[in-house]
Amino acid sequence: MSLNLLKLCVGATGIDDLREWVSRRAMAAIALGQEPHSIHTTRMTPKRRDELLEGGSLYWVINGQIRARQMLLDIANHTDNQGIQRCDLVLAPQVIDTVPVPRKPFQGWRYLKPEDAPRDLDFGDGGDDMPDDLRAELAELGLL
Repeated sequence: MSLNLLKLCVGATGIDDLREWVSRRAMAAIALGQEPHSIHTTRMTPKRRDELLEGGSLYWVINGQIRARQMLLDIANHTDNQGIQRCDLVLAPQVIDTVPVPRKPFQGWRYLKPEDAPRDLDFGDGGDDMPDDLRAELAELGLL
């Protein structure tokens, strides 16, 4: 059974901002002849690595709501140039919109069970042009 991580997306103003950052990272990796993934570095290493890599995702909290996810491809440890142990969360380049779910701020990351994870947004109903702020407000009201 897969497990997910939940993390605040600090600095992003919205999903489009996150997508732009991920896209820049992927293009930089491609330019270096590497796979087009992005890496998010954290201080702590998840203990439940195997469960996370069985199809888990990193869910991003943006402006107080879970709004998007990226598939976890790998979890790797390294020591930075100051001698501090770090953990790299290697993420797929696709940013997948999720149904917005309110979430209070927290530090670091949290495990997120599959049954507690929001479902992916289905844009088949033509709502893909809905502004992020309207989508977030409707979700907060329980209408999305």
